[in-house]
Amino acid sequence: MKQYVFTIIFTATVTFVLSWAVWRLSLRYRLYPGIRDRDVHTTPTPRLGGVAMFLGVLAAFAVSAQHPFFSIVWAEPAQIYAILGATLLIVLVGVADDLWDLDWTIKLGAQFLAAGLIAWFGELQIYTLPIGGMTGFSSWVSFTLTVFSIVIVMNAVNFIDGLDGLVAGVCLIANVVFFAYSYLLVRDTGSSTYFTLASFIAAVLIGACVGFLPLNWSPARLFMGDSGALMLGLLMACSAIAITGQLDPAILNPDEFGRSQLLGAFIPILLPVVVVLLPLLDFGLAVVRRMRAGKSPFSPDRKHLHHRMLDMGHSDRGAVLIFYAWTAVVSLAVLLMYIGTQEDWPGGYLFGVVFGIVGATACLVVTLSPRRTRDRPRTLEDA
Repeated sequence: MKQYVFTIIFTATVTFVLSWAVWRLSLRYRLYPGIRDRDVHTTPTPRLGGVAMFLGVLAAFAVSAQHPFFSIVWAEPAQIYAILGATLLIVLVGVADDLWDLDWTIKLGAQFLAAGLIAWFGELQIYTLPIGGMTGFSSWVSFTLTVFSIVIVMNAVNFIDGLDGLVAGVCLIANVVFFAYSYLLVRDTGSSTYFTLASFIAAVLIGACVGFLPLNWSPARLFMGDSGALMLGLLMACSAIAITGQLDPAILNPDEFGRSQLLGAFIPILLPVVVVLLPLLDFGLAVVRRMRAGKSPFSPDRKHLHHRMLDMGHSDRGAVLIFYAWTAVVSLAVLLMYIGTQEDWPGGYLFGVVFGIVGATACLVVTLSPRRTRDRPRTLEDA
């Protein structure tokens, strides 16, 4: 655990320092776009925070290559290089879009190319899923499923990038929960080491979000832009695939598996989805809404979930905190359900169910009951 804590602190420190440097350089050389028609902020704000986050992630991977604790993942360096190469591609395309507004077809093509690099050269794929027993896939089905999963998660995270601190905070919470889950999962499966690629990526992303959030909190001085949001989505998808696509649920405490067979089978794929549930929900609604209107699924509008919360009367900070609460409640509920199936708890996973019901009820009440008329949000980045 000490190595993971070091990774988080190191990544956070590097990301914070570089974020401050990027912010200063962006202001000095005016590296920011003008105000767009759909923007509601009135002061041009740099959108190159994703560059600082990427460099922080890159530094963490570089340091891990020199640490014996992380040698197990570097035993297959091609996989790491494929992930980092794909991430670099996405960041470069995101920077270009943040500065010059690229056509959506170019961005989508780059996303599929990046996902293909990971699935093909990195051989990081969803090989099996616990559906109707253990369902395996042919090589092309596995490749296609992996590519589309990565692209969907990337866009889902990018679509909610609309309020100060929203994506950084939501991804921070999601990765904390996912790190705990992946760490416990390795422990429960009796592995000889607590290191996994999934846990390492989650720890790195925790550090990147912690380091970036101080400059992104309302009122934001620096946006992560498409480069940062797409990078977070890509790496979160990679960490989930590293666990989900290669895990046989039958090894998860067979004695308990018979008692809660359905739950035990689906939690390994349920939790990685749940931690990005809000972004996925917003993404799905946006695609349906835009296609019904005869528009491209990637054409920007002002009807995302966070926009609707602002229209209900929530302040921009209030809406962000509510998103944090929803993310924490839903993901923690499923994590507690998993723990309940593995530990000798009275009631087992029911504790997680009760926590989820109570927490969701509280979140729903707060969501539907804004306390005051919202302040005019000053920093929206509509996707």
